[in-house]
Amino acid sequence: MDYFGSHISRLIEALCGLPGVGQKTAQRLAFHIINMPKEQVQALADALIDARTNANYCRECFTLTDDELCPICRSEKRDHRQIMVVETPRDLAAYERTGRYDGVYHVLHGAISPMLGIGPNEIRLKELMQRLQGPDGQPACDEVIIATNASLEGETTAMYILKLIRTLGLDIKVTRIASGVPVGGDIENTDEVTLERALVGRTEM
Repeated sequence: MDYFGSHISRLIEALCGLPGVGQKTAQRLAFHIINMPKEQVQALADALIDARTNANYCRECFTLTDDELCPICRSEKRDHRQIMVVETPRDLAAYERTGRYDGVYHVLHGAISPMLGIGPNEIRLKELMQRLQGPDGQPACDEVIIATNASLEGETTAMYILKLIRTLGLDIKVTRIASGVPVGGDIENTDEVTLERALVGRTEM
């Protein structure tokens, strides 16, 4: 039954399409938006459209950015010889919040999952391998830190990356974040202290 009228119901339905937003949360957000001053609502709408229109992928690490290169890849203060491989931009943000990592990243945008029909070609593995090979045939970095989630898909992806690097014959140190990240847990929901311990305690593969 339509309790609120078509316009409000349409807003609630749209908000329900967001990840993690159920019916009750969508209603609460909708009522909050409706009670906001019109200029704030317009600013929110403009920010959404602007972000969707201008956001793209960094040509180096494939995180989301609004420029050709993201701020991390552009920075001369970062160690470009150390690359951390993560599944999503949210995982990148989680590690940045620790303030303890000064290398760069590579975002896969997923993990290998045969059950979901996600194979190596559906994530940014090809781009990673191209990035690791320098123009002179020498390794383009010294260490690859694999920071995929501690799940079956994350572990499968980690082992596949190790196999690819070894197959290419690249003399690159490959490490895996330590078990401070709980098995089955998501990096984006893990606290900064645990992530820092996982990073510091990483082991060579």
